[in-house]
Amino acid sequence: MKYFVVTYGCQMNVHESEKIAAILENMGYTLANDRNEADIIVFNTCAIREGAEDRVFGNVGNLKRLKKKNKELIIAVCGCMTQKEQTAQKLMQKFPFVDIVIGTFNIPKLRYYVEAVKKGRQFELLNEGELDETLPYKRSDKDNAWVNIMQGCNNFCTYCIVPYVRGREKSRKEENILKEIKEIVREGKHKKITLLGQNVNSYGKDLEKQVTFAKLLHDICAIEGNFTLSFMTSHPKDLTDDVIEAVKNEDKIEKFIHLPAQSGNNRILKLMNRRYTREKYLEIIDKIRQQIPNCRITSDFIVGFPSETEEEFNDTCTLVQKAKFDSIFAFMYSPREGTVASNMPDQISEKVKRERVNKLLAIEKRMQKEGKS
Repeated sequence: MKYFVVTYGCQMNVHESEKIAAILENMGYTLANDRNEADIIVFNTCAIREGAEDRVFGNVGNLKRLKKKNKELIIAVCGCMTQKEQTAQKLMQKFPFVDIVIGTFNIPKLRYYVEAVKKGRQFELLNEGELDETLPYKRSDKDNAWVNIMQGCNNFCTYCIVPYVRGREKSRKEENILKEIKEIVREGKHKKITLLGQNVNSYGKDLEKQVTFAKLLHDICAIEGNFTLSFMTSHPKDLTDDVIEAVKNEDKIEKFIHLPAQSGNNRILKLMNRRYTREKYLEIIDKIRQQIPNCRITSDFIVGFPSETEEEFNDTCTLVQKAKFDSIFAFMYSPREGTVASNMPDQISEKVKRERVNKLLAIEKRMQKEGKS
């Protein structure tokens, strides 16, 4: 029996697909070269942007012919997109050949759903779930090992669906994280370890025995072995001086910080519920540059947020110019049903959003060229 996993979205989803692969291999499945030879196909989905959902619907629809050829083929769709009940119901109705539709919190029970398919289609969405420390991972990257240190998010940025599909913040116990990393180092297969969380700077706040993210970094670096440590993603409002100092002083930590700004205008930042100002963000950038001159800094931006004026968009452009990022990721605002921003007035047209994202990326490209010349 062979399996094939299709992953959409962020590094968290990539790492979650490693868990899916391990569950299936423990059931006796082996990795297929492509979906045409698979006995089970799993789509691990993303809900951050509308385009990601459209691609899932299109690709799931394309499997109808495979199902006709192989009646025993199991098709499963899981992850953030299917955690939204309305979307999950639509999948069930539109694609009767899909056997399993489950949400984010159901993934640890994947074996149960696969075994239960012989009794009929499986559909279940749990509203929350505990961190499962028992499931192994089939690590897919030869050089980098992802290590999830927490799940969920408490920030409720008005454009973001993550708190609704991944729940509130839950940190893993530090001893379990350190045990996993010691095992990775002992195996000696991975040169780099990347810590994952929706907001790694919030790590430990919910634990009985409180551990700061900075302490976790120091404790990981104390593990003997030859490896480089990285982390993502940081929220500007929670990036503390002791984390910056840890990046500066620990030789094992990569001199790299990804710090999403999202906008360079204070009114838009407030509408986004980001809880920092343009001035505060630039102050953090200056602090990093002063303390770690060789640190690479990257950022994310959303253009065309509801009611964003041309002048306010220009504030984002000037912030990019002032911060002198090593690189940026720019996205057009995508309304997600269930978020506060989706109901805000003065939604920006696709044409204007496209013009703005192209302008911002052109500024970055020009700065990159000037920096290299």
